[in-house]
Amino acid sequence: MKFYMTPGSCSTGIHILLEELDLGFEAHLINLLAGDHTTPEYLAINPKATIPTLVRNDGSALTEFPAIAYWLARSYPNAKLLPGDADGEARAIELMAYVVGTIHGQGFARIFTTDKFTVNAADSEAVKAQGLDIVNKAFAVVNSLLPPQGYALYAFSITDAALFYVEFWADKSGIVLPEKCLAHYRLMLTRPVVRRVLMEEGYRVD
Repeated sequence: MKFYMTPGSCSTGIHILLEELDLGFEAHLINLLAGDHTTPEYLAINPKATIPTLVRNDGSALTEFPAIAYWLARSYPNAKLLPGDADGEARAIELMAYVVGTIHGQGFARIFTTDKFTVNAADSEAVKAQGLDIVNKAFAVVNSLLPPQGYALYAFSITDAALFYVEFWADKSGIVLPEKCLAHYRLMLTRPVVRRVLMEEGYRVD
């Protein structure tokens, strides 16, 4: 398989899942700042111009974090990356979709790619502030849903990989995580695969 990724981005969560499953893959780095995602070569693989993209052994490309994570979990059921029952799977997808769609797609997107949400440069700070407010309110919602301790659904799942990457962004951005989110983030950092992935992507792990 071929995995198109950007270190420190949402693709870090999929990178963690690939390593957790011990799958062989070719890593292709996409430099978003350099516009690699808009080249004709990449658009031929993923016309959405997004990351991550996973090109599977049959040559077909799969995009969108939730779709890739779900496919990995269902394709390798012995790893138990989903709860295994309909209600548990629905809860996993529910929380993952909120993390990816709201914390990332509405909150951090306004903080990291402010220009996409502004018409006038004078509005930039207001847009960033709006993004921060979305992030903080959404983390508070997630915090209320997390169990007192352990992983998001008690056992490690694809949802934890999604939640981790936005917690990682919060940590690197100086955003204070609520208590249970912080505990979850610290728990994830104890996983050998998570630590290895961060080091592979160029981050120091203390």
